[in-house]
Amino acid sequence: MGAVRHDLPEPDAFTRPYWEAAERGLLLIRRCRACGRAHHYPREFCPHCWSEDVTWEQASGRAVLYTWSTVHRNDLPPFHGRTPYVAAVVDLVEGPRMMTQVVECAEAELRAGLPLRVTFTDGRPVFRPES
Repeated sequence: MGAVRHDLPEPDAFTRPYWEAAERGLLLIRRCRACGRAHHYPREFCPHCWSEDVTWEQASGRAVLYTWSTVHRNDLPPFHGRTPYVAAVVDLVEGPRMMTQVVECAEAELRAGLPLRVTFTDGRPVFRPES
């Protein structure tokens, strides 16, 4: 039996569209039809007004870096082989904040407000500096 992967999601009937879109290189968010606000992570209700009238929407894939931390040690499989890596929170242009990872960026170039664009690693959305 292989090692347990702590970095891979276990999609359920509700989140399956999100992960299937990510496999195709698309980032989805949820938008409330009642109040108009977008949110992420995917939920079956709006966290702003509690309406259940929410729908999937393709995000632009653009964001700015809000905060980050360079992880130098993580013993959970498969992270120990990936250190160091940059764990981050980004502000999507659609409004929501999203936890993610920043790739293809030297640590010295990281700064709050850095423009980013989504890319995908193993079907997971991560962000790199916008070129």
